[in-house]
Amino acid sequence: MKLASIRLLTSRLDDLVDFYELVTGAIFERPSPVFAELVTAGGTLAIGGDATLPLFPGTGLTVASNTSAIIEFQVNDVDQERERLRDRTRVLQEPTTMPWGNRAMMLADPDGNRVNLYTPYSEEAQARFAGR
Repeated sequence: MKLASIRLLTSRLDDLVDFYELVTGAIFERPSPVFAELVTAGGTLAIGGDATLPLFPGTGLTVASNTSAIIEFQVNDVDQERERLRDRTRVLQEPTTMPWGNRAMMLADPDGNRVNLYTPYSEEAQARFAGR
């Protein structure tokens, strides 16, 4: 099995695309006006507009209602990313070294989804992520 993508549903498609393009420095593909996706080596972040909700009847899906998941991006230097993003994003947690050896900061996207940028910081964390 292969994790193919994580999809966010939103009524603010363009705002979310703009946010994730700012954070990642990558450009989303837009195969449809109501759908966008960022394809990376590790998987795809897809964003569906609220016009896609009728495609999933009976599933209970709603837009902008996530409070239990974190979208994570590994970066070369989280402190440099913090400086680059400065006042352009909502920072929930400044860069912090975590007990498992990553240095991480938490952002919120325009819908309030939590976005973690992290760098393997300790020798153990660097070894754990080597080759991934």
